Amino acid sequence: MKVTVVGAGNVGATCADVLAYREIANEVVLVDIKEGFAEGKALDIWQKAPINLYDTRTVGVTNDYSKTAGSDVVVITSGLPRKPGMTRDDLISTNAGIVTSVTENIVKHSPDAIIIVVSNPLDVMTYAAHITSKLPRTRVMGMAGILDTARYRAFLAEALNVSPKDIQAVLMGGHGDTMVPLPRYTTVGGIPVTELIDEETLNAIVERTKNGGGELVKLMGTSAWYAPGSAAAQMVEAIVRDQRRVFPVCVKLEGEYGIDGVYLGVPVILGKNGIERIIELDLNEDEKQLLETSRGHVKEVMDALDNINAAKA
Repeated sequence: MKVTVVGAGNVGATCADVLAYREIANEVVLVDIKEGFAEGKALDIWQKAPINLYDTRTVGVTNDYSKTAGSDVVVITSGLPRKPGMTRDDLISTNAGIVTSVTENIVKHSPDAIIIVVSNPLDVMTYAAHITSKLPRTRVMGMAGILDTARYRAFLAEALNVSPKDIQAVLMGGHGDTMVPLPRYTTVGGIPVTELIDEETLNAIVERTKNGGGELVKLMGTSAWYAPGSAAAQMVEAIVRDQRRVFPVCVKLEGEYGIDGVYLGVPVILGKNGIERIIELDLNEDEKQLLETSRGHVKEVMDALDNINAAKA
């Protein structure tokens, strides 16, 4: 098995490190545009193989996609963070250009690969990768829901003073402050979370989850990387090992939840073919309204990208 991670920054390097340490693939290829950067990160990961006792070979390359040929799964983390003075459309245009170029190179050398997008703005970058790749929607997806769910579960574990291993949860919608946490589908060791925590505390945790990324940026001055990189690696593992795990994943909806043509996070079964099945939950009216709000926000950003592309044409 061969996995490529495009972008050797903090998120990409963490993803590659987890993939290697857990021996999820025989070979992990790191790609970056900065000369020597991916090579150095890959070498560092390989040099700890004798310490942590794994066999996965890590290889780094500078902009040489021929070395990625035959990849089974590709994780795209490339892109720039939003800088002071940069408008939303500037960020969308810049990162969509990067993701589009990366996707073209990936499909050229690994036409059978499954693509996982981590670049931000997540939902619209998944859209950019999907339309560029021309692959079925089951093979191009975005990683956001696993990260958001992990934050939610971590906060709950802290509040309840229990192991995060025992907490199961589902979040839906776009990545950001319009995400849709679903306390009704949250359990602790099989017990509904609403039986263990008061409504005010639960609502505060939901709000903290929505702003989870922003909280870390405020603390560190940069985006998170350990949890996002690990979340992407977990998706790769589910695919490579055909685990058929149930995860919230960003995918193009084609009628599910009454939504068509918008890329949103929904629960799916992940296996060797990518998205094996999209699971439709029986949402109540409040949950449906929250999902509709999220849909509108994501569609607005997708339209912005369409307008940028039309202006360039």
